[in-house]
Amino acid sequence: MELEDIISKYPPRQIMLLPIAIIILALISLGVTYISTGTPVKLGIEFTGGTLVTVPATGTEESIAGEFDAYPLVDIRDIGSRYMLQFGPMSDSEYSALVQMANEKFESPDIKYMGPIYSKELQEQVAKYLPLSFILMAIVVFIVFREPMVSLLVVISALADILTAAASMNVTGVQLSLGTVAALLMLIGYSVDTDILLSMRVLKRKGAVDEKIIGAMGTGLTMAGTTIAAVISLIIISNVLYLIVPSFTRMDVIADMTTVLIFGLAADVFNTWVTNAQGLRWYLSRTKKAAKKATRGQAR
Repeated sequence: MELEDIISKYPPRQIMLLPIAIIILALISLGVTYISTGTPVKLGIEFTGGTLVTVPATGTEESIAGEFDAYPLVDIRDIGSRYMLQFGPMSDSEYSALVQMANEKFESPDIKYMGPIYSKELQEQVAKYLPLSFILMAIVVFIVFREPMVSLLVVISALADILTAAASMNVTGVQLSLGTVAALLMLIGYSVDTDILLSMRVLKRKGAVDEKIIGAMGTGLTMAGTTIAAVISLIIISNVLYLIVPSFTRMDVIADMTTVLIFGLAADVFNTWVTNAQGLRWYLSRTKKAAKKATRGQAR
């Protein structure tokens, strides 16, 4: 299908039903996780605190997890020749018993206790100021373009990217950590970049709206393609290299970051060139109709 077909074959209202459905599904995923855990996405050890235990891979993941079924095991990962187990918060007596059991049953286990890096107060501040950041983003875009609807479309597209990326974390089992927070922040910046590119081309250049969108799409998809290619290479390195080279371990932080980024970038391609582009088509067509009506009224 050619770009002209994607942009102009169907009416904007009809095409916009698809992104609305995707946003609703993302909200359902986040809502279900919130009901079950108390947060929209599962929090990593940096937020909750806990214990990391690394033991030799002497059996399957299921058998190793079974050894620790008396403790609050949150996650277990194969990192090559060893398993890394993450435990949630526990009492001092439980922690002492865990350390004793790990030392008795496994050779040279690595045991680390971590307190929560992000306190409850800081998490509440993030929840408070994150909506404010989107409001300030809309104000800046409004100052540049002087069009309230354009500002709203940029914010909606960026928000849809973050919602989709966060929902993908629930689907893939990725937890919110220092790495994934950084990935989400990168996605906000990247999303605003592509949306501004589109809005600038459509509003500041002369010509038919569809032609300007198609021209911007060529540049935007080239940007997206190079970024996605870089992320895919990181996915391969972080998830596959340790299987080929025994001395390497799985790069969990990079693997989690790239999982969030690949879903977020895919969402950005969709939301920029479908959600935002079709929103601009609809808004500008209404603006032109309103201008024609005003001109006819003055002529009479």
